[in-house]
Amino acid sequence: MYGGESWGLGRKGNLKMMANALNPRVLLLLLAAVGLITLPHVGHIPWPLSVLFFSSLGWRLFGIWWPRVLPDAKVIFVLTLGGIGLLFSLHTGVWGRDAGTAIFVTALGLKLLEIHKKRDVYLVGYLVFIVAASQFLYQQTMAMAAYSLLVCCVLLATLVAINSELPQNKTALRTAALIMLQALPMAAIVFVLFPRVQAPAWMLPMSDKNKALSGLGDMLEPGSISQLALSPELAFRVKFNGKPPPKNQLYWRGPVFSYTDGTVWTMAKNKTAASQAQLSFFGTAYHYALLQEPQRHSWVYALDMAAQFDASLQRQSDYQLTSRTKAGEAAEYALVSYPQYNTGDITPAESLENRQLPGTPSPRIVALVKQLQGFEGKPALFIQQVLGHFRQQPFSYSLQPPLMENNPIETFLFDVRSGFCSHYATAFVYLMRVADIPARVVSGYQGGELNAVGQFLEIRQANAHAWTEVWLQGRGWVRVDPTAAIAPERIEQDINLQQQIATGGTRLIVIDGDFQGRGLNQLRQFWNNVDYQWQRRIVNFGSGHQTLLLSALGIGSLLERLLWMLAAIGIVTLLLAAWLLRSRSQQDDPAVVVYRQFCQKMAKAGVAIRVGEGAHDFAVRIHAQKPELGGRVDEITRLFVGLRYQRSPAGDDLKTLKKRVKELAV
Repeated sequence: MYGGESWGLGRKGNLKMMANALNPRVLLLLLAAVGLITLPHVGHIPWPLSVLFFSSLGWRLFGIWWPRVLPDAKVIFVLTLGGIGLLFSLHTGVWGRDAGTAIFVTALGLKLLEIHKKRDVYLVGYLVFIVAASQFLYQQTMAMAAYSLLVCCVLLATLVAINSELPQNKTALRTAALIMLQALPMAAIVFVLFPRVQAPAWMLPMSDKNKALSGLGDMLEPGSISQLALSPELAFRVKFNGKPPPKNQLYWRGPVFSYTDGTVWTMAKNKTAASQAQLSFFGTAYHYALLQEPQRHSWVYALDMAAQFDASLQRQSDYQLTSRTKAGEAAEYALVSYPQYNTGDITPAESLENRQLPGTPSPRIVALVKQLQGFEGKPALFIQQVLGHFRQQPFSYSLQPPLMENNPIETFLFDVRSGFCSHYATAFVYLMRVADIPARVVSGYQGGELNAVGQFLEIRQANAHAWTEVWLQGRGWVRVDPTAAIAPERIEQDINLQQQIATGGTRLIVIDGDFQGRGLNQLRQFWNNVDYQWQRRIVNFGSGHQTLLLSALGIGSLLERLLWMLAAIGIVTLLLAAWLLRSRSQQDDPAVVVYRQFCQKMAKAGVAIRVGEGAHDFAVRIHAQKPELGGRVDEITRLFVGLRYQRSPAGDDLKTLKKRVKELAV
């Protein structure tokens, strides 16, 4: 009699007992995914919470082989109270990006200690997917996207393994990778066609106040800009439609400082939106796209002077551009600028504000202004006299000037005579004001390195600069850069940032003629171009870019977008289904191939399998017609059913099945 009933009942019993059992290799995959996806968050959450999380992860890892070390419910309850206490002591509230990340990571670490059943694996898996998505609140680089994709593949392999009981982790990883590859066309279709809706402000992730973003500040004090001289961090990138302006015209306008107490310079307190009525532009117009990195403020560093800009921007009364909606996040803007312009007349209030002095000038200052004909000469003549004084006297440009805490301007002019761009700019403006000439300090960036691969400019924090503006009758605000009088190479040539960092900023190092062709620099520029295209084409693919792209394709209304999206998804679904069905028909299960050989042998013996007949029923008929084959047929059937339908067949069952079918003589 065929023994399928007995082993079948035994299999049901085993399945029932193992329904909630966890395979160690599944847990290893899961814990690997959890650790990898949380690793980048180490820099985003306080270190005590990182210690708590990775301690829980290590504890659960040991529990795979030594289950007795796992904590019971009481210990987990105490650990949960401790985690809650840490969260409240290390954060001022529960709102914000960093606080939310800390809560999720802490909850995930504690949940690891409670993994006992398959539903626990599912719950942890879903939590890890959320933590993976939270990475993009901090970084949206291509490297982070690739890293998150890799970890999500490991996590998906965990779900594949626990549902299919695949014999090896590498098989589950291969299956997960195939699933993700099949999903990529769907993701691309949704990315391009799904309508982009701007979320209301209350739904956006809150940036924490202590978020560390380098860049220019809202005040200018001794050393504030020189601190950025060795920073390779990107500030923004610019792609011109055509040839860019000459190097000495690349002034990217930022905050303007009008008020000083003699040491610190600050922005005007009552800035308003500027009228363009008096602005006139002439000369060459430069069209360009500016891709700005995340920063603390809503400032947009347009090429001085911007004539046309996005509706999301506004021009302040000091001609600085600010964003209405995109403070603190990366953004791209289309701009048109003219390096030659006339700002027109000055208002009485603006004139008074930009002639302000912190007190009575010292006799030495007054004597210097008188010597340089500041009181009786024309403003244009005085400007040339001051610049000539900087060139002729022993002034020098230094990235590491000595501290000048008391009376920094007077100390710089008469004693130290060595300084950074901000020292020259503030001293120049101060002398102009003593001569009763309206003047102010402008900060921003100057220059930029051309990426020869992508043909765009890279402006880094090391390009931070300060210059001045002087108001002249009939010309308006005129840019004057005192640094050009002392270190013209700083304005006219590119900075060799790599060598400057290597020397600790002891001196200004410009790029020599053959530097652009060096192998390492070319490789760096290639990678920067890839990152630039990623930021422009993927990260900043917003509603405006989507509308332009779809309009070019003739897709206008919302209904048309949805119909195109559904049609594209339907076509891709049909193509994938056809490919999968064809692949399955071409790649039969090895156990099925061997069983077909068995069926062919039985057909030759006069017992052919019927259409739709199962292995068990076929074995019963063979018993009736060929009782002498009973034992061997039972074993072949048991092996085949185990390989075909059992979740965890023995590793050598297929080999044994092949041997028994080959040995069967009929």
